[in-house]
Amino acid sequence: MAIRRIEVRERVMEKNDEIAALVRGRLADHGVTAFNLVSSPGAGKTALLERTLARLGGELAIAVVAGDVQTENDALRISRVTDRLVQAVVTGGACHLDARQVSVALDALDLDVTDLLFIENVGNLVCPASWDLGERAKITLFAVTEGEDKPLKYPKMFEKSSHVVFTKTDLLPYVPFDLDQAVANALTVNPALETFATSALTGAGLEPWYQFLHASVLGVPVSP
Repeated sequence: MAIRRIEVRERVMEKNDEIAALVRGRLADHGVTAFNLVSSPGAGKTALLERTLARLGGELAIAVVAGDVQTENDALRISRVTDRLVQAVVTGGACHLDARQVSVALDALDLDVTDLLFIENVGNLVCPASWDLGERAKITLFAVTEGEDKPLKYPKMFEKSSHVVFTKTDLLPYVPFDLDQAVANALTVNPALETFATSALTGAGLEPWYQFLHASVLGVPVSP
């Protein structure tokens, strides 16, 4: 008897890419810049978003779609520093967001009055690398509490990203982390990467991050 193999994964990915293209077009029609924030668990995505909303929320209309495996804890944290709706997506065990979930989340957002959209993905450096959500770019957060070889272990995520934000740099005096080596490893995987070194706790290094976001949306530097 002949065996027929059904490429389920390929079909699912193809459908996701179709929806992602629609999401990307929808965002473009409304002039919304979207970034997909990805990282290992606990790298500091939510803390970075809290600082960013507190600093830029008065100048840019920022929306957030916060994804997590369980709970809406991150969305609740973010909602305390913005008066805009924060959309929570609970994946119920899935290790990544998909374009359909983002599309549904957008239905509740007023894109006509949105400048910048952050998609806070599930903490995972494997699954989210393969899933297009309709974003302009993926941005990987890389905590100094992780190993410098993270880009070499998880190259696809760094290959797919446009920027790397090193986080928790206030801990550098206390952890055996070589920031220069970590940057070199990331650039080995993707020479086009741009990097930031930040601390959401102290605020160190965040101004270049704010400048980048402001210029991405408006094409001009953030005001002092």
